[in-house]
Amino acid sequence: MGESVDYLAIRQWDMEDGTMFSDSDTRSAAKVCILGKTVADNLFPDDDPIGKIIRIKNVPIKVLGVLRPKGASMFGSDQDDVIIVPYTTGMKRFAGVTMLRSINVQAATADQIAQVQNSIADLLRQRHRIQAGRDDDFILRNQQEIAETQTAAMDTMTALLAGVAIISLIVGGIGIMNIMLVSVTERTREIGIRMAVGARGRDILLQFLIEAVALSSTGGLLGIGLGIGGARLLTIIKEWPTLISPDSIVIAFAFSAAVGVFFGFYPARKASQLDPIDALRYE
Repeated sequence: MGESVDYLAIRQWDMEDGTMFSDSDTRSAAKVCILGKTVADNLFPDDDPIGKIIRIKNVPIKVLGVLRPKGASMFGSDQDDVIIVPYTTGMKRFAGVTMLRSINVQAATADQIAQVQNSIADLLRQRHRIQAGRDDDFILRNQQEIAETQTAAMDTMTALLAGVAIISLIVGGIGIMNIMLVSVTERTREIGIRMAVGARGRDILLQFLIEAVALSSTGGLLGIGLGIGGARLLTIIKEWPTLISPDSIVIAFAFSAAVGVFFGFYPARKASQLDPIDALRYE
């Protein structure tokens, strides 16, 4: 990464050892760098990297310092797996370009962000000689806009997963309803006998509702077990940390039981409304 002297201040990133390169290093495109903790540990596991020479594209670069560990980013990438050189060094010696791809700017206070952004836009339009009415040839984004974009992406993914879950519940519920309808048809004579000996319609209704709930709850428990097992397996194989919330287990079980009640009500109601005489005659 090619950066300026102010990069660490903007990122609120401290040095663990050594020093940051200076403005004179930037002006002269000096062959110096600072290392992220991951790079330093990989290149110099048993040695002090300060003052050592590393090669980037066969260009000898002197190590001035090592950054304090920062850990993984919100996207899961290792922020410490980085080498930072003066941006002029990166442009001239590595990228071979004469322009900057991006510039990070920090406002003094949050209230000044809009004003600073407008001032930057005016300055860039002036420097790029963009006439009035023409579109900008650059993109300006602040942290709030980036956060809103990420939130919108998360909301879209959540809606997509919710849609898949709803479709799965509907398909599973229809399967339960079909099974219960077949059960009512096959047990019509049994239902008639129960009614003949005094069972009321609501007793038959409750019986088949309980069977539907038991069927869907059993499927829910199997699904919860598979989910927990899959999470544990992912942790073992990929070494990804997983967290299983007890609340999610309770909600999943409650939804599976609710699916049984909803889709089992029609078959149960159909069974409770059978005429005892016709049911006894059913073959």
